[in-house]
Amino acid sequence: MSRLIALLLGLLIAVPLAHASPTLWRGEWPRTDFARTTVGDWSEIRSGGPPGDGIPAIDSPPFLRASSETRIKGNEPVMTLEIGGQTPRAYPIRYRMWHEIVADAAGGLPVAVTCCPLCNSAMTFDRRVRGQVPSFGVSGKLRHSGRVMYDRQTESWWQQAIGEGIVGRMTGVKLKTPPSWMESWDQFRRRNPDGLVMAEPAFNRSYGHNPYRGCDSLSGPFLYDGENPPRGIPPLERVVRVGDRAWPLTRVREEGGVTEAGVTISWEAGQVSARDAGSISGGRDVGTVRVRDAQGRDLAHDVMFAFAFHAVWPQGRWMIR
Repeated sequence: MSRLIALLLGLLIAVPLAHASPTLWRGEWPRTDFARTTVGDWSEIRSGGPPGDGIPAIDSPPFLRASSETRIKGNEPVMTLEIGGQTPRAYPIRYRMWHEIVADAAGGLPVAVTCCPLCNSAMTFDRRVRGQVPSFGVSGKLRHSGRVMYDRQTESWWQQAIGEGIVGRMTGVKLKTPPSWMESWDQFRRRNPDGLVMAEPAFNRSYGHNPYRGCDSLSGPFLYDGENPPRGIPPLERVVRVGDRAWPLTRVREEGGVTEAGVTISWEAGQVSARDAGSISGGRDVGTVRVRDAQGRDLAHDVMFAFAFHAVWPQGRWMIR
């Protein structure tokens, strides 16, 4: 398995940086309507190495009771989804790093639990679109070093970080984002001892191993040649994104939390970086963020790298003091 990962990473490194054109992709994506797009410069999109579905998505995964799960280390990150009246669910990053998209139906709500290891984005989307429930896969393409998803019904392309169609018949369509957040496995199961956790997928993968070791401590973003963030913010600084605003995680952590612009952002130690050490559980502690409104309700947010926020929201607001 380690040889396969080395091959995939080798492909990533070997990807040409030449400008791209949809002409090169029509053979691979014959059903995609490239005439419909919000992409103004096709050089923003490039191959990430593996082809479409080379990173397989997971559909309708089985779950275990939190009390019966023994493989996950307490400091490992999980994506938590708590829908009112439904049993809370945890989606471990040890599986999602290798699959990136998990399609589920949580309490009757069809969701796509997504992540992008290269830009550190992790978002959950409501999959209902125009009266249908499309399924999503990994296209193998990147935009600004961020994952591009596709839907299997129209083969439109979607920017993972924002859940918006950028190429094809679904161009301009935005998916809704139910609140979810990344926290440690210990934090989830202490609060939800009877909760559910996604079971290990039936794939031959080194789950618990980090195929993106050192990704968040490079000198610059991987496969990204865009503009760096303003004000001297390091491109691989984690930021808490709420809408089009971004709070540097260093500020949130140093101030013990932030309340402004109608939101309260809290921080708690105990969750490690999944992109640091060779094993996920061996990463350095980056902590857990929760974002709530003035009524104490959880809000959809993301904890992504600063370069990715700036690339997707070039006019976004930087919440710096």
